[in-house]
Amino acid sequence: MFIEFRVQNFRSFKERQTLSMVGAALSEHLQSNTFDTKLKGFDRLLRSAVIYGSNAAGKTNLMRAVQFMQSFVISSASTTGAAQYPYRPFKLSKTTRESPSEFEMAFIQSGIRYEYGFSMGPKQIEREWLIEHVQSRSRTRGRRLFERTLDKRTKKYVWEFGPSFKGERTTWKNSTRAEALFLSTATQLNSVQLRPVFDWFQKTLVVVVGPTTLNQSLSLQVWDEPHGKERLLPFLKEADLGIVDIQIEKKPLPVSGIIAGPQTMLQQRMGQPTPDVVQVTLSHASDDPKRPIGLDFEDESSGTKILFLTAGAWLNVIKNGEVLLFDEIDTNMHPTLLKFLVQKFHSSSTNPSNAQLICSTHNTSLLDREIFRRDQFWFVEKDRIGASKLYPLTDFSPRNDEVIERWYMRGRYGALPILPVKPSE
Repeated sequence: MFIEFRVQNFRSFKERQTLSMVGAALSEHLQSNTFDTKLKGFDRLLRSAVIYGSNAAGKTNLMRAVQFMQSFVISSASTTGAAQYPYRPFKLSKTTRESPSEFEMAFIQSGIRYEYGFSMGPKQIEREWLIEHVQSRSRTRGRRLFERTLDKRTKKYVWEFGPSFKGERTTWKNSTRAEALFLSTATQLNSVQLRPVFDWFQKTLVVVVGPTTLNQSLSLQVWDEPHGKERLLPFLKEADLGIVDIQIEKKPLPVSGIIAGPQTMLQQRMGQPTPDVVQVTLSHASDDPKRPIGLDFEDESSGTKILFLTAGAWLNVIKNGEVLLFDEIDTNMHPTLLKFLVQKFHSSSTNPSNAQLICSTHNTSLLDREIFRRDQFWFVEKDRIGASKLYPLTDFSPRNDEVIERWYMRGRYGALPILPVKPSE
């Protein structure tokens, strides 16, 4: 479960910015759009959030910041060499070009709330820490598992380990390179206690930004599961595309490698020397209710193709209770379909594992109080020196009956492109 993310001095973010999924004290859509974490005294979390801003305002950089933190946690222990050290500060100010970049994530994994973060300078990690919040019968208390801080005078790290931290701490800290994370190194060296934290970044967090896309092979994997069709077909039919049936035919790839006729995709399965040629046929309702018409996949609209190819990924995110951050989610997607996907997260029946969706978009039709709460809207804009600022709609104390889309387009909340004024003729 995603609680809060903080970033400072990374790409277009100069000052510290915070994205929070902690629900405000609002009654609207309380049961559908928020959920109970089951932690004593802790607020309800949001199932989704949507981020708006003009082009180049910093929406994508926010997603990149989360993606960077994730990839650095996963790979820093195995990546070697100073050339691989990914320091990306805010470069438009002389005060930040050599200053540390800082990342911190608060999340819940296996019923425990964690706060993990690190600060990285131009050449090495300057600070790294992990706090876990443990519940007792009467209260919840935070305890520091570890912290490392670079002593600028001696150029050596000062290490602190909490009494509850278990394992080969001396071996792990001596194996941690200056440009790598202790979390990554200790997990690679079989720290059982840190594995849940590492796994949250590796398995629960999913970030789709830039050339990254949802795993399109997952739809075929879902199909191959027992009762897979029973999972895929209702999902497509609910999207109101007129689809009434799916047929998937698989044949071995010819030895010649030449494929005749309509071809959609290939599927390489484990233990199989050559991939299968996959032919997908979606049947649509016709003027004869008893005779649906099957269309080759290549004849479907781009929106239908995208929905089918990503259906398995959407279903798995929701089934597994993952956290999905999706940049420019509206690309090649009709607004109605987009609303359908968002609302799959806003239901205890369709989202029992409390998966979360955080997306950026230009589609203002989502600025709809029938779909979202006021605390689920966020905005990004740049100041005069090009630094991005992230802020929630609730900063403006909007009225309960305020028409969010109208006031956003009128500029009340900022985060709109500034266009040149056309000279009068």
